Amino acid sequence: MELQQPNGTSGLLEKEAKKKKKHEIHLHGESEQPKLKKLDKKGYEEELINLQTELVKMQYWIKHTDYRLVILFEGRDAAGKGGTIKRIVEPLNPRGCRVVALGTPSDREKTQWYFQRYVEHLPAAGEIVIFDRSWYNRAGVERVMGFCTDEQYNEFMHSCPEFERMLVRSGIMLLKYWFSVSDEEQERRFQSRTIDPARRWKLSPMDLESRDRWVEYSKAKDKMLTHTNIPEAPWFTVEANDKKRARLNCLSHLLSKVPYTDMTPEPMELPPRRDAPHDYVRPPRNEQFFVPSVY
Repeated sequence: MELQQPNGTSGLLEKEAKKKKKHEIHLHGESEQPKLKKLDKKGYEEELINLQTELVKMQYWIKHTDYRLVILFEGRDAAGKGGTIKRIVEPLNPRGCRVVALGTPSDREKTQWYFQRYVEHLPAAGEIVIFDRSWYNRAGVERVMGFCTDEQYNEFMHSCPEFERMLVRSGIMLLKYWFSVSDEEQERRFQSRTIDPARRWKLSPMDLESRDRWVEYSKAKDKMLTHTNIPEAPWFTVEANDKKRARLNCLSHLLSKVPYTDMTPEPMELPPRRDAPHDYVRPPRNEQFFVPSVY
């Protein structure tokens, strides 16, 4: 004779089993992120403008004080790194802030000291450099895809903390962000790229390969963070299942780490323009080529 469960108990057990199964799945991927209410579009845009205004103030201070800032963005494919970088550089003067996104190393670069091609992009006084992926390629994609030897990988894991300590001792502020996204959300973003012609270029063969190596990438990421999370340059994880929240949280954190003060110049009063000389005559319009007024 089967024992009957008290009313409601079987439902609770079923829910617990599902919860346990979901937890076990997430052990192999990124940590589970809490479900939050969707951000209001108007509120998001207003807060973004406020943060971008502060970024401009920060850049004025960096230029005035000869500060040097390096920001690394790492994380899963489709985790939202590019969108966050775009919101950072959007309001800034490109002469003092640049993005470095290096491609596959050339045959010559492969024979160099591993960090050499990154060193030449480091900032001078008063500059901000943002790495859209960085020297951590060796601990991630190169390790998982077999593009480096075990010896090269082990040397990187040994050298990287020392390399970063050297940068910090030289006076560079080094901020490292890891964008964390669940496997379900990454898959949803991959699928959306397949049907959007404006974003289809973002799906590379390497991205598609990473779909089948989720666990390998997770293990490589865990080991990388453990060995390179140093006090001088710790890792900061950005929960990125919600792109808008991730952008606002990252910008806010970045501003909190740079000890800037408002050095924005006072409003300027422009003097009256001088009139053009009386003997100057504009060339005829029919001698010029104009862009067609399509809109």
